[in-house]
Amino acid sequence: MIKYQDDLKGVTAGRLGGFFVGWPNPPKPAAHLKLLKGSDLAVLAVNGGRVVGFITAITDGVLAAYIPFLEVLPEYQGRGIGGQLVKRMLRRLGKAYMVDLLCDKELQQFYKKFKMFPATGMMLRNYANQSGSRIQP
Repeated sequence: MIKYQDDLKGVTAGRLGGFFVGWPNPPKPAAHLKLLKGSDLAVLAVNGGRVVGFITAITDGVLAAYIPFLEVLPEYQGRGIGGQLVKRMLRRLGKAYMVDLLCDKELQQFYKKFKMFPATGMMLRNYANQSGSRIQP
């Protein structure tokens, strides 16, 4: 049975394997745990102690939020887990003026279900750092 949680209680790197499928240089579970801890908000989908999905948000706490990650393990996709994660995160961000995210064109239909709409944006990707190098403030 899938349970959802808004905190990282009980989450260890050992419960985070299998994410970032298809990434040429994916973060290891230890870097994934740091990513979760460094996010302002996170919602997790957990099955038997194993994290099977997650969504994160970074926010200024006043007007704006950005959702950088939504991931569901391949063997759990198609069960509505991603949708539940988005709903729960948007509920937590309910008073934000703007909630932005970037996604591939083929995923836009999924996000339209949550009253999101396509927009033009810019991005920079440094794939050499994709595994989770520490960003210096």
